[in-house]
Amino acid sequence: MRRPSLLVLLLLGVLMLGVSIFTFAQKNSAATSAILDLEKKWTDAYKQADLNTMNSLLNEDVIVTVEDGKVYSKSGYLTHSVDKTVKVLLAEITDVRVRVDEDTAVVTGAYHEKGTKNGKAYEYNDRFTDVWKDHGGKWQLIASHFSVPVK
Repeated sequence: MRRPSLLVLLLLGVLMLGVSIFTFAQKNSAATSAILDLEKKWTDAYKQADLNTMNSLLNEDVIVTVEDGKVYSKSGYLTHSVDKTVKVLLAEITDVRVRVDEDTAVVTGAYHEKGTKNGKAYEYNDRFTDVWKDHGGKWQLIASHFSVPVK
């Protein structure tokens, strides 16, 4: 009986490693795409004051820190987001980067918002960091932080 040569074993090992890396990259790419879609969905829901969509995207224990340093729980953020004195005219995200590590994704980017509050115009140009977690096939936001860049 012949033993497999070291070269054959080495080639098999490299092949198996390549398949593992390819599978990991595919899963990572699918998760990244899903997170980008959720970020857009959340931004659109905020602009439209769509409470149901925002409620579905936010984990029960989410923590959201906004530009002025106020920290909100889920219920507090939802109340803040549907403030009748605020009319969001523009909400957009750019320069978005997603980093996925198994069941957690960290998203960074730029956020731009224009609107009116109590009839007076306002405009925000922020940076944001969002943390999403996969809860059994359903990604939910567990933390979000907005800050105003220092000029």
